[in-house]
Amino acid sequence: MFWKKYGLLVLLAVAVVIRIFSAFPQAVENYYAQGIYPFLTGTLRLLLGWIPFSIGDILYGLAGLYLLMGVLRIIKRIFRKKINKQYLLRLGKRIAFIVLWVYIIFNGLWGLNYNRVGIAQQLDLKVTTYTAEELAQVVNLTIDKLNNLDTAAWDRRDSFRRKSFLFRQAITSYKEVAKRLPFLKYKLPSVKPSLYSYLGDYLGYSGYYNPFSGEAQVNTTVPMVLQPFTTTHEIGHQLGFAKENEANFAGYLAARASPDTAVQYSIYFDLYIYASKNLFQRDSTLAKALHQKLPPLARKDLLELKKFYSKYENPLEPIIHLLYGQYLKANEQPQGILSYDEVIAWVIAYYRKYGEI
Repeated sequence: MFWKKYGLLVLLAVAVVIRIFSAFPQAVENYYAQGIYPFLTGTLRLLLGWIPFSIGDILYGLAGLYLLMGVLRIIKRIFRKKINKQYLLRLGKRIAFIVLWVYIIFNGLWGLNYNRVGIAQQLDLKVTTYTAEELAQVVNLTIDKLNNLDTAAWDRRDSFRRKSFLFRQAITSYKEVAKRLPFLKYKLPSVKPSLYSYLGDYLGYSGYYNPFSGEAQVNTTVPMVLQPFTTTHEIGHQLGFAKENEANFAGYLAARASPDTAVQYSIYFDLYIYASKNLFQRDSTLAKALHQKLPPLARKDLLELKKFYSKYENPLEPIIHLLYGQYLKANEQPQGILSYDEVIAWVIAYYRKYGEI
């Protein structure tokens, strides 16, 4: 009786407390990101990680089906003219309950990580604006890395068609980087292929983290060159780096520490794309000149990537990108979908401090 009468107010109060707490990044870092969250995500992976398929994907599918059935019931009522004030009030209350529950569970299990101080503090990096010269330097350095890794990475690539091997190499990458950076230690690993990989090709995603199940999902139908870095990126989300630039940077740190040349190649290929695109906007002539220095494998991979994205172009994809961009902006990432590109600022800050990428 109490819950029926006051449940909505209780949920609203909890949501307000979460919102207030999120306004204090250092508290979020100390008490949530490095306190409660590792226990929560570890428990989820312990419970669900051993299952060979994604429980989170099934939950998403059921949620989508529930939403669709709800919409159909409303349409049916409209046609039968059974919509009245009492029904609209009940419907509004039910929707409010669902929205508040999702908000609380999402933030409790993972979402508060959007408000943490984050990896810059842990590495004592000063992430600031950067010059075109620094950007060109990063492009040059990624091209040098790709040239050095070219043949060896190609020889290793076929092995990554086995998803168990792909995920194992990504996990190994984190084991290696954790020797130097303990905060990147990855316990109870759980990475799985997405059940919706082919759908992802049309919607434009290569991987995602499910905060409700603690699982990292990888789209295993995208070009092979992307998959190692995508995997380390999603593991970065599991470790509590919610913002896309931070997950990208955690994935970068892990991949560059990998003993596997194909994993290293994947990260430097991705960094080249981010950096060269940024440089092109500032100095297109220089970007085109540097592009000529790319090794044959990188040129081939860029062409394959272009063909892949062209193949799956559709009217729905821009809408999905727009909605996802708004989601990112609502979660402390004002650049929206461009937040992924911001990893370059982190890489440049890292280069300033350590003299390497």
